[in-house]
Amino acid sequence: MATAWATPAGAAGPPTVQPRAETAALYDDEAGGNANADDPAIWRNPADPDRSLVVATAKEGGLRVYDLAAREVQSIAAPPAPGADDAPGRFNNVDLVLGTRLTGARADLAVVSDRGHDRLRIYRVDGDRPGAPLKDVTDPAARPVFNSTQDEINEQATVYGLATWTDPRTGRSYALVSRRSRTQIALLELTPGRAGTVGYRTVRTLTLPSAFPLPDGTTWTPCGEPDELPQVEGMVVDPANATLYAGQEDVGIWRLRADLTGRPVLMDKVREFGVPGTYDEETEECAPGADPGFGGAHLAADVEGLTLLDRPGGTGHLLASGQGDNTFVAYDRRVSTGNAHRAAFRITAASATLDGSEVCDGAAALNAPLGKRYPGGLLVVQDGEETPADGDRESTGFKYVDLRDVKNVLNR
Repeated sequence: MATAWATPAGAAGPPTVQPRAETAALYDDEAGGNANADDPAIWRNPADPDRSLVVATAKEGGLRVYDLAAREVQSIAAPPAPGADDAPGRFNNVDLVLGTRLTGARADLAVVSDRGHDRLRIYRVDGDRPGAPLKDVTDPAARPVFNSTQDEINEQATVYGLATWTDPRTGRSYALVSRRSRTQIALLELTPGRAGTVGYRTVRTLTLPSAFPLPDGTTWTPCGEPDELPQVEGMVVDPANATLYAGQEDVGIWRLRADLTGRPVLMDKVREFGVPGTYDEETEECAPGADPGFGGAHLAADVEGLTLLDRPGGTGHLLASGQGDNTFVAYDRRVSTGNAHRAAFRITAASATLDGSEVCDGAAALNAPLGKRYPGGLLVVQDGEETPADGDRESTGFKYVDLRDVKNVLNR
């Protein structure tokens, strides 16, 4: 949702890094297939890291698969609408499950939230099929996650953000899925089916707050469209301690157990936390009121892409994109530090034709050697304002950043 927050006047900018490559622009119009870049995931080919892949969502445009040169190698259409008046498929977020057991063999999976149909879509990744590395293995009997009827699905309070997690004690794999325009998160166990298909079942759900007590004794509800609550989208699980980080867009970052038990902790607040707002139906934006000073110091709403830059021994960083000032904020990965804030950076233009990342929706980092191009790892981020633009067409894409450049910034 659009919120007319302003970047603080006179604020000093953080250090910058530049991308090394970018994908071709996607266009959110009829000519472009209503494709809109959103969320990436990085699959490392263990047999040949130079042939690793980036799997990325394009909303109504389905899925795109790119190589390490940011060239498209596969395009997968989102499923069509079941009826003339129904919502079409809309792929929102993606994450990977590595080494899960299917029909007696191990397999890597790309799990996608299909916001249009309120379902998960599951694809097997096969690096030995260079022209079509992803194959749909979704159980045909997979049911909607949050809704019961097609009419409810058409209202689009459906699956939205997504993160995967494998419990090392049991070997069972899960998807954690948030709900659009609501504060619910569902834990879904991925279940192997017949002939190599994969389904899922709901284990439990958790509902985050939608209203917040403030130090002055008042209660604050984030401004938004009527009947819509402050939703979660960006999510990531730290496998070292089974901790889920969930970005509630207008609120901040929650830390909670990946199995959705226990009590969530609001790890950091956005700067705009507690600021009253008035929704304007004509502009579809929230005009902010006076800031009472209850917000955080580092993160500008909306909180979007969350990813983990892991290092040996449980060290590393949680990265979060703040759309309000186009900044990526880094927190200590260790819960023992309270996930202390460590640094921030921006991704800016490398040339007149290779721009940076603005209003970033999704991000994925992989701290592992990826062949000759990215021997120190890779960060892939969504760019919500692809330039140079093509007239008035809304264009988006993905930027590739050498993770060594990010590490250098974080180590300053």
